[in-house]
Parts: sequence; structure tokens; C-alpha cells
Amino acid sequence: MNTYSDRQTSAISPGKPIVIPRMVAIVGCDGSGKSTITADLIKEMQKIRQTERRYLGLISGEDGDKIKKLPIIGVWLERRLAKKSEKTQSMRSEAPPLWAAVIMYALSCWRASNFHKAKALAESGVLVIADRYPQAEISGFHYDGPGIGVERVKGWLLKEMASKEVIIYQKLANYCPELIIRLDIDVDTAFARKPDHSYQELSDKIGVMSQLKYNDATILDLDSRKPYDEVLASALAAVKAIK
Repeated sequence: MNTYSDRQTSAISPGKPIVIPRMVAIVGCDGSGKSTITADLIKEMQKIRQTERRYLGLISGEDGDKIKKLPIIGVWLERRLAKKSEKTQSMRSEAPPLWAAVIMYALSCWRASNFHKAKALAESGVLVIADRYPQAEISGFHYDGPGIGVERVKGWLLKEMASKEVIIYQKLANYCPELIIRLDIDVDTAFARKPDHSYQELSDKIGVMSQLKYNDATILDLDSRKPYDEVLASALAAVKAIK
């Protein structure tokens, strides 16, 4: 039986990659420990050289935590937004309505802006460790790809908007970080760590993440189920090798 990720089609074919020196990206499914290892890598590397964190996703976990802390309605509102977001972002769903597509396009533009700021910072000589990294191989915000989905939209306006969004990700995908650290995990472990997430969504994301090539970037695959100190040591050794 084919999984959803098996049925996905490639969004675009990016051009020849341009490596961003001193840019490191940490990628992986929710529950793999991206945020934790990013924070610890920065803490260790700041003892050696100027190092900064950049979040290259859309809405961070920190943003969700802020919403949860709102008086009275915080927890309810965060869950409501997460549920609506999951339904709209899933490539299994029908094409988003126009108003949602406009928001998704705006979010992709915002991500591109954040990306170029991080790129400029790395090019200035600062070691940048990015939590997540945009890709153009498979559609879906869950996978850091185009969100509207050229595969599912109908009507000229949505098709035009989806095509323009694809171009945004094509341009981003032409730039590769000097190193990508991909944290591997199985769905049961990920769900045990993130029980508030959809099991199916986690399974899909793990399947997709394992396929991504990030335009032939240098990728270090680490098993996040191993003892954390061991995983961190391997990641730290790779990052320290960057000049």
C-alpha cells in the first residue's frame, strides 16, 4: 500500500546549487529534537566563534506557546488554529480557498525574506544555525515546501498564485547550506514525544524528510533515538569542522 509521500509529485527542479558558507541547517520531523539540538549547538559554538540561530520555518513552537499563555482562551485558540492549519496545509485536502491561498503566499514571501536575512548574516562571517530549511522538491508547508500546492489547485487565479509560490521556493532551493544535519526518527518514537500531533502527519513527514535531497546539499544523517549526548557530539564535531 502506497503512503501519501509515495504519491507526492516533485514540485520543481531547482538549478545548480550555490553553497552558503557558514550556514548549517537542522532538519527532521517533529519530535526528533531539532530545537533542542539547535539550542545546544549554538551554546557550544558561541564559546568558539560568533554564532546565531535563525528559524526558517513559518510559525515556530515558541509562537504557539505564546498563544497558549493568553488569558482564558489561550489553550483553546492555539488548538483551534493548529487544527485549521493542519487541514489547510495537508496535501490530502482540497485546494485552499482564495483567502487561505493569499495568506499562504504571504507566509512564503515572509519566509523568503527571513531566509535572505539569514543568508546575508552567514555571508558576513557569522556561523548561522538554522532550525528547518526550505525545500522545493515536495509540496507542503509540513515539509517546508510550497504550501498552496500546484498539484491540487483549480481555476486560473489559484493556479497562477501557486505557480508564483513555486518560483519563490525554486529560488530558495538554489541555495544550499554548507551542512544539513538531518535527525532521523521512527513514527512511534516521534508520537511518544509529541502526542498532541497527528500520528498520520508524523508518519507522512518522516517519509518525506527521508527522501529530500535539498538540491544535493551535504547531509549528515543522525539517529535521534540514540543517547542525546552521542547525537549532540556527532553534530558538534561536524559543525566545528566548518571554517
